[in-house]
Amino acid sequence: MCGRMQCEKNENRNTGRVYFARVVKHERQVNMHIADGILPLHITIAADIVAVGAVYAGGRNLKAEEIPKMGIFTAALFIISLVHFPLPGGPSLHLGLFGIAGLLFGKRAFSIIFITLLFQSLIFQHGGLIAIGINALTMGSGALAGWLAWDFIPLNQKIKAFLCGFFGIFFPALLLSLLFFFLDYGKGMAFLMSVYIPAALIEGALTSTVVAFFHKVEPEILKR
Repeated sequence: MCGRMQCEKNENRNTGRVYFARVVKHERQVNMHIADGILPLHITIAADIVAVGAVYAGGRNLKAEEIPKMGIFTAALFIISLVHFPLPGGPSLHLGLFGIAGLLFGKRAFSIIFITLLFQSLIFQHGGLIAIGINALTMGSGALAGWLAWDFIPLNQKIKAFLCGFFGIFFPALLLSLLFFFLDYGKGMAFLMSVYIPAALIEGALTSTVVAFFHKVEPEILKR
């Protein structure tokens, strides 16, 4: 027998363990999207509040000419999420482009990621509506890392671009792994990081290539 709160906690933990085990062992598509009902409700609600605040802060003083660019990149993020690449061992994943988002849009990138996740949840059930806040915060950390790396690391452009792409995947994967670990939902951190570190290296190389292309043909794109 257990108290009501303890029983709910155990139920959430067991649900989380099953979900985490499915993601890290059995799913053919490895992704960072947390579905509704996996995390305790108070955590998801708190994350929703923080995420909405971040969207508001990132969208303040938005200029009219920024809106079409943000819309186009939001569409690009949405479309790229539909293209999955196979990994050794069976599972597959899709590019995130969170680092590029932070590099190009700075604090506006969080709003782009939030809207992308909203449409992914509504149309394809990637993640959940209640869990959109925690998903936005974990993936948005990659955009934040990309923004900070691009603006504040005193290295040459090529290296900074690579770090933007790498951090854009590494930090969301790390936060997701730590979240499940500390909630005692499983010990699959090593597996997740073993998948996402190569993915982060690929995104780093891709980001470096994209930035070099932009610098050559339209350097104004890299200026905010």
